[in-house]
Amino acid sequence: MPATDVLGRIAALKASGEPFALATVVRTVAATSAKAGAKAVILPDGTVSEGWIGGGCARAAVLKAAREALADGRARLVSVQPPEELAQGGHAPGEEVAGVRFAKNMCPSQGTMDVFVEPVLPRPQLVVCGSSPVAVAVADLARQVGFALTVCAPVAEQAAFAEADIRIEGYALSVDDPAERYVLVSTQGRGDEAALLAALSIDAAYVAFVGSRRKAEALREAMRARGVASERLARLNAPAGLDLGAITPEEIAVSILAEIVRTRRSLEPRGAAD
Repeated sequence: MPATDVLGRIAALKASGEPFALATVVRTVAATSAKAGAKAVILPDGTVSEGWIGGGCARAAVLKAAREALADGRARLVSVQPPEELAQGGHAPGEEVAGVRFAKNMCPSQGTMDVFVEPVLPRPQLVVCGSSPVAVAVADLARQVGFALTVCAPVAEQAAFAEADIRIEGYALSVDDPAERYVLVSTQGRGDEAALLAALSIDAAYVAFVGSRRKAEALREAMRARGVASERLARLNAPAGLDLGAITPEEIAVSILAEIVRTRRSLEPRGAAD
């Protein structure tokens, strides 16, 4: 498969925000069906969408590594070796040592192939509901630390945000989205209930409300009256942000981004950010 086809598929998947794994053959010894530099794009269901990294000798082990990498966000190195070489090195099929997963090559070629499998996940998405000064300050900071930005606000308020990856008029959030989402509601009394109801209706890693404790509790009661489940209400962070003694919108934005980053990193397996 031409490299341009693989690169084109990678670009298309990144543009659409779809997760995938990229498998690259980094070393071969003796006869193997794929050579160093060969690449394949693997989808979450195990489909090889584009490219080639060898036949059945390596395929099962690589596809398994791809699925695991997409599940926990960690790259893997798979070393497919003939039984004799595994035995000589004191390794067993399925064993993982120092980040290397060993697999048995039962093909007649009896070659060795090392394949690096890396997950390519959508950027985490910050969803800002409302156009308050705090919302705008959070949006500006979020883009600087690598979040994709979705702005949800009435048409008349959209101009408050100079840049956004996605703009939604109102608060109609998509229930299905492959990206990890973090939602901030900062509406300053303009559509608080509608925005918070939308935020609590989706599966988000973080939902927060900017406002006083009294206002937040009143909104919780309003959400209960609307039938929002208790487990979803329990996820609401209010007031939003870490207690840094923040006063200005920019300082409050720092406290909120700090809380979001802490939440995001706590969800990662140990070593995933190394």
